[in-house]
Amino acid sequence: VGDGGYRGVLISFGKPFAQVTIEGAQVRTGAGALLSAVAKQVLNASLTGFEFAAGIPGTIGGAVVMNAGAYGGELCQVLREAKQSLMEAQKRGIKVVLASGRPTYGVMPLAEELELGYRTSCVQKNGYIVLEAVLQLQPGNADDIRAVMDALASKRREKQPLEYPSAGSTFKRPEGHFAGRLIQDAGLRGFRVGGAQVSEKHCGFVINRDHATSADILSLCRQVQEKVKAQFGVELELEVKLLGEF
Repeated sequence: VGDGGYRGVLISFGKPFAQVTIEGAQVRTGAGALLSAVAKQVLNASLTGFEFAAGIPGTIGGAVVMNAGAYGGELCQVLREAKQSLMEAQKRGIKVVLASGRPTYGVMPLAEELELGYRTSCVQKNGYIVLEAVLQLQPGNADDIRAVMDALASKRREKQPLEYPSAGSTFKRPEGHFAGRLIQDAGLRGFRVGGAQVSEKHCGFVINRDHATSADILSLCRQVQEKVKAQFGVELELEVKLLGEF
């Protein structure tokens, strides 16, 4: 979020949209449910397929919008459908407004129609609002599921700069390359602008090392993009979204 703030309204779905219902191997979850909370509930139900998402900081709604993923897993692998629930929306007096400004109720397409790709979807492109999602998982062994989650959590702590504030992975993975490796090979490990720094632990992360402003972070990102492009001819695209006035 820019240092100048955001001139508009931000809506947090929160608890009214955080319900999780498990029926067999299907999981129906509101858009406001945290991925970590859903992962805990499917673990308790001995359902496998969602282990990759346990450590991703975010909600189901956000995960659908960007087809979130980590460690070889993506939401598209388990998402059956995402929708705006007519009944629930009417119950809460909610109108879902599309980018065109036209208020509407209704059901969004099944997962195969959502154009889910690497960190993208038609939900993102068209400005839809996700209210809930249905996941299709598989029966598994709770001990095995927990072991995978613990292993991924350990890997995160070892390889990612979780001790500093950040917005997560800063740049998308360019085709045929790894953003962190390109940044490291460009000699930018530890590169700083004001309080912002390229993580020394993982060069794919830009961290708030010491009271960084949004301007510091954005300036650092732009300089990283320029230097990588000059050395390797590869354009790094931001994975994080910019919101408000910079």
